[in-house]
Amino acid sequence: MKQIKLKALAKINLGLDVLGRRENGYHDVRMIMQSIYIYDDVTIIRKEQAGIQVETNLYFLPVDQNNIAYKAAAMLMEEFGLPGGVKIILNKHIPVAAGMAGGSSNAAAVLFGMNKMFRLGLSREALMERGVKLGADVPYCIMRGTVLAEGIGEELTVLPSIPACTVLVAKPPISVSTKVVYEALDAKEIVEHPDIDALIRGLENGSLREIAEHMGNVLEDVTIPMYPVIEEIKNEMKEAGALNAMMSGSGPTVFGLFESRAAARKAQERIRRKGLAKQVYVTNVHGARRT
Repeated sequence: MKQIKLKALAKINLGLDVLGRRENGYHDVRMIMQSIYIYDDVTIIRKEQAGIQVETNLYFLPVDQNNIAYKAAAMLMEEFGLPGGVKIILNKHIPVAAGMAGGSSNAAAVLFGMNKMFRLGLSREALMERGVKLGADVPYCIMRGTVLAEGIGEELTVLPSIPACTVLVAKPPISVSTKVVYEALDAKEIVEHPDIDALIRGLENGSLREIAEHMGNVLEDVTIPMYPVIEEIKNEMKEAGALNAMMSGSGPTVFGLFESRAAARKAQERIRRKGLAKQVYVTNVHGARRT
């Protein structure tokens, strides 16, 4: 196999709770992750010449060992002593630094693609074990779907699929540092935790309204005061008919769950017209339950 093309899917968090901070700086979390159909195109080309080459359509992204996709390739090449080299082309559509696991999904695609290309014979679990060394979200990005993530995000449990729905995603023109958000969270007392168990019951019942009602992200308490535009976007989505709207990950991306695609389109137009976000997408969930 000389070349392989893959879709690296973005994720949203239907629920995100932080339980504490470990001595090594990582945080214990309990979150429900969901893949959506916003994706980066990842192409891997096998080369005779040694070395790893990364190309991307975004000029500001690193293309050396500071790129997580490069690190993923280097990990497998070193471990298995692979001959020659690879060229990785990242055509990115997932908003960057947006709480949507774009980089982690790219790394997951490279692990998956190189496993296939070089016939390494690694199981999904073996790929996930390697992925966690690159980043806490990488194992989930290999697994995809509707998943409970615990520990630092690497302890994964498959959940019943979310019912089919329309997702509106809006990223305001700001970048949020995950490190700064978690430091701010560490400095304050968490008063209210999202009810992750109630969210799981909503998934088990196949009720989109029950899921939406119990969505919650503890990081909103620190990110929204820094960037009030996040709250403005949430309100626009809800006023336009979203069952609920919430920040994904550490932000600043906001997503809303809609039963009506027309209502999501209306919210998209309103958010763009008011200049709250330029990157506004209407999409679907991955692996949805059909009713």
